[in-house]
Amino acid sequence: MKPLETSIILNGLKFYAYHGVLNQENIVGATYIINITLYTDFSIAAETDNLDGTINYAEVYELIKEEMKTKSNLLENVVFRISKTLFNYYNSVYKIDIQLFKENPPMGADCNNIGVRAVYSR
Repeated sequence: MKPLETSIILNGLKFYAYHGVLNQENIVGATYIINITLYTDFSIAAETDNLDGTINYAEVYELIKEEMKTKSNLLENVVFRISKTLFNYYNSVYKIDIQLFKENPPMGADCNNIGVRAVYSR
């Protein structure tokens, strides 16, 4: 038996960071939420119950956390950098679906958050 597709999913990762075009956003900061799916074959880990055959999601979190510390004007740039880092770190990842949301954006609108989504492949 072989799975058709397998992935590692991290949803609702919260970070406080300083991204934005407005100067105030770089001073005050905001809360950001990331949902990410890493497409990889973890069938060996499923059969052997061994972490060596999959991706350690705690490591993924730490890599994302480090990228979130680097200021960017655009959320588009942040998701690109995160995805590039993860592709470079994990050769077994062949596709990444990432969403990044900014809570309470300074745009004069009554909304919970705004965000971007990108799907990258090798």
